Amino acid sequence: MDNKTMTGHESLQLIQQMIDTAKQEQKDDGRGWIVWGWLIFLASVFTFLNIVFSWSDTTFLFWNLFGLATIVLFTYQAVQNFIIKKNVRVKTYTQELFNKLNVGFFISLMLIIISINLGVPPTKGFALLLGLYGFWILIYGAVLNFKPSIIGAYITWGFAFASLFVLDFKWTMLLHAAAVLCGYIIPGHMANVEFNKINKRG
Repeated sequence: MDNKTMTGHESLQLIQQMIDTAKQEQKDDGRGWIVWGWLIFLASVFTFLNIVFSWSDTTFLFWNLFGLATIVLFTYQAVQNFIIKKNVRVKTYTQELFNKLNVGFFISLMLIIISINLGVPPTKGFALLLGLYGFWILIYGAVLNFKPSIIGAYITWGFAFASLFVLDFKWTMLLHAAAVLCGYIIPGHMANVEFNKINKRG
């Protein structure tokens, strides 16, 4: 074993990094929720408008565009996370929990999306998506003790149950947009405001 003794400066850096990481764990800047929330919201609203005004023969045109945007964002985030991991020596339980939950969330997400493509009615498939959103939002809110997300999770589940009884897909899209507004966008902006206030005080 090659044990390298840390210098006083390196020890202080590690301690500071642990403090910064702990602070970061307590509050999220909400940007992820805002970006993904607005993308999903716009895809839902434009799909509703596409159906109403027959802009395109492809009902899922804007969801296909959302898929392309998702690939770009995932690639960017993967590169960014790789760079951050190389520079950060401190790992926390919360970070590890969120990393594993992210994997579970996206596997479940892909399962529902593939199910829709294999024959599950989109009206029911998108209701299941809302159920998945609600679960993830609740976990996030509970772990970080962020009440707007906890409330948003229950509202999202309410829209999910309502969606089960909707037969017209265009109204499913409006319910989907409203759920994302309450579960992602509003709590995300609230988290961002709180995060910026804390940073100004710090």
